[in-house]
Amino acid sequence: MQSGHITAPPTDQPETDPGDTAPAARAERWWRLPLGVQSVLAVGLGALIGTFAPSVGEQLKLLGDIFLNLVQMVVLPLVFPLIVLGIARMESVKKVGRVAGKAILYFEVVTTVILLISVTLAEITGIGRGAPVAGGDTKSLETLDKGVDFHELVLHSIPKNVFAAFTEGNLLAAIVFALFLGVGMAAVGEKSAPFASVLESVSSAMFKVVGYVIRVAPLGVLGFISYDVAHYGFGNLKSLVGFIAVVYAGLAIILGVVFPVIALIYRIRYVDLLKEIGGLVGLAFVTRSSEAVLAPLMGKLEAFGISRSTSSFVVPLGYSFNSDGSVLYQATALVYLAHAYGADTSIPSLLLMVGVLVVLSKGMAGVTSASIVVLLAAGKTVGIPPEGVALLVGVDFIVDMARTAVNVVGNALAAAVVDRSEAKRDAHVGAPEGSS
Repeated sequence: MQSGHITAPPTDQPETDPGDTAPAARAERWWRLPLGVQSVLAVGLGALIGTFAPSVGEQLKLLGDIFLNLVQMVVLPLVFPLIVLGIARMESVKKVGRVAGKAILYFEVVTTVILLISVTLAEITGIGRGAPVAGGDTKSLETLDKGVDFHELVLHSIPKNVFAAFTEGNLLAAIVFALFLGVGMAAVGEKSAPFASVLESVSSAMFKVVGYVIRVAPLGVLGFISYDVAHYGFGNLKSLVGFIAVVYAGLAIILGVVFPVIALIYRIRYVDLLKEIGGLVGLAFVTRSSEAVLAPLMGKLEAFGISRSTSSFVVPLGYSFNSDGSVLYQATALVYLAHAYGADTSIPSLLLMVGVLVVLSKGMAGVTSASIVVLLAAGKTVGIPPEGVALLVGVDFIVDMARTAVNVVGNALAAAVVDRSEAKRDAHVGAPEGSS
């Protein structure tokens, strides 16, 4: 007859100490948290480290640099096959030109409108009048003061050596080569199918790699915030708090007025789009690099319903020609410095600023603080010394976070607009004669 008690486990089996599994359980709970929550916790921890242990915070920049290197490692291997496949799958070369034309026209119109808004806002608020301008340290600009040469920009975008372009991480040159290769594949038709299959496999594998890289993003966030707080501190904020406030107000107008109006015109679900890409926008905010979210952004846009052929072409192109948040910052900064130095801020001078920035802002890389380079070149054009730009370097990281996040939203919206325009055209062309 079977006894009713439960047999004890053999005594030769080692008993599990609950304390041994606690660290593993905590680590597992940490990785199960949403990426956005992990990043917020990393921001708080980084701020504490940078404030109370600045020497440690300076050293933790290594984590941020490692994360950005990982991101840059996967950007070109993913973006290149996506662009090639997107163009090769378009019905004709004519469609490639049409999509590119729509995207560039959209970029020009929207950035010009944003520049006019930012100049008007900065002029109305009068920021910079009476600001101290004698303490700028130009040493911080020695590695940035290179200017923007349109002639060199054009040559840089057309690679004479494709492999060198990939080695240098030249995204614009890779886009140009991918454009030609995609058109060539579309021209040869079925003969390109084996190569298209290889590119499809590469892009699928790279999407997996991107997922692995994004999982370590909170460590990069920790490194960046620790370094920023330790290195820059909060001492420079007092005299420039008005400038920062106007920049953030302008960026809020872009997100809350300009973009919703564009979305309404093209019947795009703007709030749903923000929900879809919100986590990536937050990641771009804390890392201050739009490249960090380039690859996963295209995946999110495809999940939102935007065709891969459109998003994989428009978004990388927008990283060079559609920096909405950055151009607002540049225009606001120029007006601030013009007021501080007592320069001419009449309507013709302000329109000159806008015109200069329309040209110089094109081709801006999606990397940290690239706006400073453009600001230096534009400042020279309108007579503002580099010492003035040096005043803004200490707080650049604060506004850089917000303008980078707006850049990401702007490029996502641009892809949605171009895709909706193409969908309307296809529906109109395919409709029976006489129908609307």
